[in-house]
Amino acid sequence: MEDFKTELVLVLLLAVISVGFGATDPNDLAILNEFRKGLENPELLKWPPNDNDPCGNKWPSVFCDGSRVSQIQVQGFGLKGPLPQYFNQLSMLSNIGLQNNEFSGPLPSFSGLKNLRYAFLNYNNFTSVPADFFTGLNSLEVLALDGNNLNGSSGWMFPPALSNSAQLTNLTCMSCNLVGPLPDFLGSMSSLSVLSLSDNRLTGGIPASFKGMILTRLWLNNQVGGGMTGSIDVVTTMTSLNSLWLHGNQFSGTIPDNIGDLSLLQDLNLNGNEFVGLIPKSLGDMSLSHLDLNNNKFMGPIPKFKASKVSYSSNLFCQTQAGVACAPQVMALIEFLGAMGYPLRLVSAWTGNDPCQGPWLGLNCRSGDVSVINLPKFSLNGTLSPSLANLISLSEIRLQNNNLSGSIPSNWTGLKSLTLLDFSGNNISPPVPQFSSTVKLVTVGNPLLGGKQSPSSPTSGTGGLSPPDTRSSSTTDPGSNSGNGIGPTSNRSKASIIVSTVVPVVSVVVVAFLAIPLSIYLCKKKKRNEQAPSSLVIHPRDPSDPNNLVKIVVANNTNNSTSTATESGSASRNNSGLGGSHVIESGNLVISVQVIRNVTNNFSSENELGRGGFGVVYGGELEDGTKIAVKRMESGVITSKALDEFQSEIAVLSKVRHRHLVSLLGYSIAGNERLLIYEYMSEGALSKHLFHWKTFKLEPLSWKRRLTIALDVARGMEYLHSLAHQSFIHRDLKSSNILLDDDFRAKVSDFGLVKLAPDGERSVVTRLAGTFGYLAPEYAVTGKLTTKADVFSFGVVLMELLTGLMALDEDRSEECQHLAAWFWHIKSDKEKLMAAVDPTLGCKEDISETICRIAELAGHCTAREPTQRPDMGYAVNVLAPLVEKWKPIDDDTEEFSGIDYSLPLNQMVKGWQESEGSDFSCVDLQDSKGSIPSRPTGFADSFTSVDGR
Repeated sequence: MEDFKTELVLVLLLAVISVGFGATDPNDLAILNEFRKGLENPELLKWPPNDNDPCGNKWPSVFCDGSRVSQIQVQGFGLKGPLPQYFNQLSMLSNIGLQNNEFSGPLPSFSGLKNLRYAFLNYNNFTSVPADFFTGLNSLEVLALDGNNLNGSSGWMFPPALSNSAQLTNLTCMSCNLVGPLPDFLGSMSSLSVLSLSDNRLTGGIPASFKGMILTRLWLNNQVGGGMTGSIDVVTTMTSLNSLWLHGNQFSGTIPDNIGDLSLLQDLNLNGNEFVGLIPKSLGDMSLSHLDLNNNKFMGPIPKFKASKVSYSSNLFCQTQAGVACAPQVMALIEFLGAMGYPLRLVSAWTGNDPCQGPWLGLNCRSGDVSVINLPKFSLNGTLSPSLANLISLSEIRLQNNNLSGSIPSNWTGLKSLTLLDFSGNNISPPVPQFSSTVKLVTVGNPLLGGKQSPSSPTSGTGGLSPPDTRSSSTTDPGSNSGNGIGPTSNRSKASIIVSTVVPVVSVVVVAFLAIPLSIYLCKKKKRNEQAPSSLVIHPRDPSDPNNLVKIVVANNTNNSTSTATESGSASRNNSGLGGSHVIESGNLVISVQVIRNVTNNFSSENELGRGGFGVVYGGELEDGTKIAVKRMESGVITSKALDEFQSEIAVLSKVRHRHLVSLLGYSIAGNERLLIYEYMSEGALSKHLFHWKTFKLEPLSWKRRLTIALDVARGMEYLHSLAHQSFIHRDLKSSNILLDDDFRAKVSDFGLVKLAPDGERSVVTRLAGTFGYLAPEYAVTGKLTTKADVFSFGVVLMELLTGLMALDEDRSEECQHLAAWFWHIKSDKEKLMAAVDPTLGCKEDISETICRIAELAGHCTAREPTQRPDMGYAVNVLAPLVEKWKPIDDDTEEFSGIDYSLPLNQMVKGWQESEGSDFSCVDLQDSKGSIPSRPTGFADSFTSVDGR
């Protein structure tokens, strides 16, 4: 430190001597020279090396007010190196633009820069913020720190000193490693208009101090590690909001009814939270430009939205079309949940438009109407809703041992079929309505009612509860762990296991082995008193078994027994002990669901690899070191459509096997659990490396890797279309469904939408599925599907690999939102094409020819008419020569160890024998006529991979 001060004094002294009567303040000149001296590439500044008057001679990117430096604007220069430690001695600095460079090291203190109004420090490599950085920045209006990983693993948060910047209007710190809750003082900064804090590690809720803020933009989306929580009631007071991004968090509760007060709001994104309940009419009536409600737990009907662009998939709506009402029973039950704060356990289980087509947890039906509500010990809070009076067939309401408060609605006395009301062990308050003498009312254990049995209840028989309707499997006591894959199940439990085994193909024997079905579902009606084991693991048949039987491993809590079953599915069973541990098959491993829970830390957020419409994918590692990815279907999305996709994924991946298709290791069905276990792909989705590499601090993909990925995907799709024993159409090929392994080799995943392709060139008409931006036009418009729809999607992926742009991005200008349409306009203009190439690829001179070839292929694949698109085999043939191949070592000699390889095989053998002095005779190699025998059957097969390539 002392050496630096001495050096600075010398610099200042020299500056005074050399400048004389120059126009620039000597102190400012010294700081500028120190700034240039610390850079690795100072030549990019183009500052004159022997000029000591930056203000008088107007150095590039330096602006002065008289003799004092007032601005430095070097954004996007590619500068590398640290900033001078005494940078804040540029005391008249008002505007600093350092964004989009590679400045590194700690930020110097900006303390005392009282004239500083604009500080753009974003998208560099700064490593830390000094404690006094914000002190004295009284004139600050704009501060941008985005894209700097500040303070490493510990993270940081804005200090209270920032609150003294009373003129601050724009504060952006996206991906800058903020940690913890938002400080309350931000809410008191009355000038703040833009607050963008996306992609950090924020926790907690939106502070109450934010009430009434004049923010026009509030971005808190995509917080890492769980994200922010709580309700969003406070945002409805921010009536100046134009853009509100809260997606990728864990905000919960309902959308406030007064959301309509945000009359200026145009862009609202609530995707990927835990919002529940009904969509308020006020939100449906808002004339938004963009509304995203995907991946929450909204219930009830879908409103007719006035928003220009709206999406609301992966919720729990009772209907699939907007404006269609729910069944009256469903609405009554939803209001019942609403009075109790929408408990998630029930919200996720009560889906669809018919509570008697279930199972709806805790409900029984009779003759198509709800007859029993059985929810004891569910930790229910809140009050009782009068809406249950609309369930006219209700005979029993069992809500004992919860935390319910308030009074019993008086209109419940109109339930003519009611025979039992059990509210024991709650906090119900008077008055208690007068029910009919045929109703048994149990209120013991409610302190506000004196904790005693209600006088209106029958006094005899504390038991005597009528048995639950056995038609529904959802009446199990919630305390028994039934159906959760841990505890034992009752004899009414319908848990079962389906197992798929994938075995590496190493020989022709295994190829033949794979022709045998890899999964068998054994269903057999049980005798009334028979207690079946809760899990069956089906192993593929051993072709050497003379009886050609299927081996079945039965796992339970008390012992493990093995029995056999014929193909017809009949089986002998060991009935000793109760089955309790559901198991799945993974290669040669039998893995219990409890093991899956252990290796995923009970499906904790720390083990999350990703989320989608299906549910959540978790990572785990077994004791033997095998890494797995577990896709867990959320109970809230278990609809008939979701189950179809679940079964389709199993059906397809049990039939196909290719080195560029993700392998399914096993799957499990048990109660509400739906688990798919895959091989682990360590580098995740291609989309992460193309579009979010800065967020995840990754290296951008090189051109060579992109070409290899494209070829891998093309080969996987070619196999699906034409090389497997049946032809399949993927229907949802996109960069987020392309996964990468340790070596960045690609595999296609997510086969839930796969369709069996028709023979020849015919198309199949099916419901529209897939992802906008990748959908072929003829499929999107007519529903007619051929393999050429996948070819179109592949062409879009090629465009993404070329440009680094997403297939569909509504934040881009209107003409550029759809990548495929925009790319078609620029692909034939080499200058525009090269300008559109992903800038992370750097110098494009050496790869320009290859880029043009890929652009041409992408154009062919996305031709308007499907007949004008090539098949995937053509794409493989185009890409393969572009990926670097192995070449032999230069060697002029044609002999090795005395062998002349230009000779026929029998002469080569003879020459080798003579050179080795062997007694081996050619007669041993030839048949009686002196010719080389034909190869044995299966010779070539043993050296051909299962994918045929």
